[in-house]
Amino acid sequence: MFRSFFLAGFECATGYNKHNEWIDQVAATHHDRFVNEDYALLREVGLHGARESVRWPLVDRGGGKYDFSTIAPFIRASRENEVEVIWDLFHYGYPDGLDLFSAEFPRRFADYCHAVAKYISARTDGTCYFTPVNEPSFYSWAGGQVGQFAPHVKGRGGELKRRLMAAAIQGIEAIWAACPGARIVNVDPICRVVPALDEPHRRDEANHFNNCDVFECWDMLAGKLHPEMGGSPRHLDIIGINYYWTNQWEVGHPHRLLDPSDPRWWPLRNLVRLVWERYEQDVLITETSHRDEMRPAWVREVAADCEALLDEDVPLRGACLYPILGMPEWHAPDEWTRMGLWDLFPHEQGLKRVVHQEMLAALREAHRLDRRLERAEKRMLEQRHPEELTTSGRHSSRN
Repeated sequence: MFRSFFLAGFECATGYNKHNEWIDQVAATHHDRFVNEDYALLREVGLHGARESVRWPLVDRGGGKYDFSTIAPFIRASRENEVEVIWDLFHYGYPDGLDLFSAEFPRRFADYCHAVAKYISARTDGTCYFTPVNEPSFYSWAGGQVGQFAPHVKGRGGELKRRLMAAAIQGIEAIWAACPGARIVNVDPICRVVPALDEPHRRDEANHFNNCDVFECWDMLAGKLHPEMGGSPRHLDIIGINYYWTNQWEVGHPHRLLDPSDPRWWPLRNLVRLVWERYEQDVLITETSHRDEMRPAWVREVAADCEALLDEDVPLRGACLYPILGMPEWHAPDEWTRMGLWDLFPHEQGLKRVVHQEMLAALREAHRLDRRLERAEKRMLEQRHPEELTTSGRHSSRN
């Protein structure tokens, strides 16, 4: 599917944080200024795919008018450096004055999706990849339940989630109208909770979260939940799974994170397998990373889990290190998080990229998965369509 198993994700959130301060992580990391140089760095370390954002608030000028000047440099850089891009179309930020609970929202989002897909596809060779709504489960909680992001609403998380999925389905249809061959990567976190040892009565609550709540957005896209929205397995397409060290905790106590030494903790491979068994479609780890000195160990652990999944013929198409650059905290822009392959430091010409050598060494080891993926894809293709193999016996299902 992509030219490397591991991809790079550039933190690209826009919008208003819990202090009602505007954030634009692409600008904050100077990625908008150094995109060509950043993509050249990716090539140097063997990363040939990236997650990026079309910043909706900067593109959509209202009244059906669009300004694509913030996208053009990224498209040029991707072509020059042969980096395949998955484009996020709604990464928390949306145009000022738009009410996400209104009937206007899905229509305006679909129009925007069509315009962007048409613009990008006309300038892209090969398959185009789009993520309509990034992390709708998290965003509906953050923006609609606890008010940490705009629209800063509380107690309406379930309603916002349904609105986001209705807009996503209409947006997908609009993308296909403009670019019939587009692939859709529907990104959401996979989380798991367990009852605290002294609260066994919360087991049913934990089971409902693990078996129902965490899958609601994917279920709506697939038409399993609220089929009147028009979802289907085709709309779900590629399932993007976000997973961090913070994604398992004790129910009711989100700050009590599970440690890998805890017998209640599940390895990533179990969670990915659970998603695949539920939907039986291509899966992609679209965000994963750790911070500070835990970064190299995390890369090695993720690589081992991915290798095990490929050995089981789970159609795992890649894993995205996210964020690939250090980033400021959403709600505290003066505080920087060291989570990327490159840390950022002030420099007279902009933020200097300094590679984390231990993480880079772990990534170089993990590139063995490039070859492992080719073998896994060939084996899966043989099992499904043996007549499609070439006479040489070598065939790749990558687009």
